[in-house]
Amino acid sequence: MNRKLWINKKFIFELDNSKLQAILGRLRESPATIKKLVAGIPVNILITKPERKWSIKENIGHLVDLEELHDKRIDDFLEKKHILHAADMTNKKTDDAHHNKKEINRLLDEFKKVREDFINRIEKLDVEVLERTSLHPRLKQPMRVIDLAQFVAEHDDHHIETIKQLIEKLSTV
Repeated sequence: MNRKLWINKKFIFELDNSKLQAILGRLRESPATIKKLVAGIPVNILITKPERKWSIKENIGHLVDLEELHDKRIDDFLEKKHILHAADMTNKKTDDAHHNKKEINRLLDEFKKVREDFINRIEKLDVEVLERTSLHPRLKQPMRVIDLAQFVAEHDDHHIETIKQLIEKLSTV
């Protein structure tokens, strides 16, 4: 599992707002995609932490944990902030959440709910807010709401790929 670290990934944000519904569609798919991936996976595989990295449950929990940050960033756009809220790059919230002790269906339901809330917030934004830009603090580049949505979708894809790799690796052990 030697993939590029998320923090080393570069982004080019060039989509126009006519593509927002397509990006929101990707965001809507993530909870169902993950649910399908983990269906029938034994608990011992869901909680295994290979090489002291996150388990499958912790990867899912991390996506739940980050929705609070995404909401804060929507607030930043609404409040015309020049810089978006920064992520906690230590991921303390996820590390402290004990996601492995949670039932998998609870994690999946939480992810679906918080993601639906995020999408609903975006869909209610007016054109003026959709056109605003704020600086992403780590990437040091301006973002619009569609760029944030694309960023979140790419982050989902990163963790979905990690979950797939964990399932493959741990199911053959």
